Amino acid sequence: MATLGGVHDSEASQNNVEIDSLARFAVEEHNKKENAMLEFARVVKAKEQVVSGTMHHLTIEAIEAGKKNIYEAKVWVKPWLNFMELKEFKHAGDVPVFTSSDLGVLKDGHGPGWQSVPVHDPSVQDAANHALKSIQQSSNSLFPYNLQEIVHANAEVEDDSAKFDLLLKVKRGSAEEKLKVVVHKNSEGTYHLNRMEPHL
Repeated sequence: MATLGGVHDSEASQNNVEIDSLARFAVEEHNKKENAMLEFARVVKAKEQVVSGTMHHLTIEAIEAGKKNIYEAKVWVKPWLNFMELKEFKHAGDVPVFTSSDLGVLKDGHGPGWQSVPVHDPSVQDAANHALKSIQQSSNSLFPYNLQEIVHANAEVEDDSAKFDLLLKVKRGSAEEKLKVVVHKNSEGTYHLNRMEPHL
């Protein structure tokens, strides 16, 4: 059992339904109070503190007018009283404060360097889409590139930026091809296509 007053990582994982519902509650309450239009995206981090009840310290990614932002929220819960209150909700920065945990890469287990990452990770998907858009803009082909599949993804995280090395299966007209791309994501969350070459 946690000691009273100390803030520690939430025992519930980030994808936990309970944590998710607390984060959604925080966003809804904030919207009501501030007449805002935030849209809940995901829980980035969850910590909790034992008070009279539990104070949940949540780092939430939410979308406002199409732009992703990070917010810090505190939700006070006393389950035995069926009590839940939003104590604090503040803007903490633009997305993403990109961390190795976003990639499912544990920093302490690995030195710096390339790590294999899940192809369905939202950051990987964003990087792939950006690469295709850039290729499309510089291509004089009449046929648009369509992403069929992210075959493989590696990523390297350096403090607040990241590099993605992706193998993409794309279709242009009736032709299928594979492209190897390297995409850099800077601390502002902007993607840049560094390199693209056909993969034979």
